[in-house]
Amino acid sequence: MKAVLQRVSEASVSIKGKVHGKISQGLIVLLGIHDIDTEEDLQWTVKKLLDMRVFSDEDGKMNLSVKDLKGELLVVSQFTLYATTKKGNRPSFIQAARPEKAIPLYEKFKEECAKGLGKAIQSGSFGADMKVSLVNDGPVTIIIDSLNKD
Repeated sequence: MKAVLQRVSEASVSIKGKVHGKISQGLIVLLGIHDIDTEEDLQWTVKKLLDMRVFSDEDGKMNLSVKDLKGELLVVSQFTLYATTKKGNRPSFIQAARPEKAIPLYEKFKEECAKGLGKAIQSGSFGADMKVSLVNDGPVTIIIDSLNKD
């Protein structure tokens, strides 16, 4: 499971011209699901992102997590995080999980994030053509990959 976290002061995702999810201060999470991902990868990724200290404390040091800040989450599925670009100029997405596997993991990921954060989260819609807008705060962008958890 690969998650790209971006610290934002605001972010939204629109589908067919209508806002589907919107947050103020918090994290936008672009989530890619690999064809070999398991429940263990999901749990590890959720814990890692909720505990990641990317927000500044009173001394200006990145010591606070989204949980500490009581910030918000916007989760957007993004299978293109598993693009393979070794050959040619057209990316291959063969490593990305097929929808029958990815959708349940995506839905469970959102549930676990909401449970861990202690409040509802915002999200895009799996497989939809989405327009994502954000104001990257910092900028701070962190990549978490469950294939590198050991």
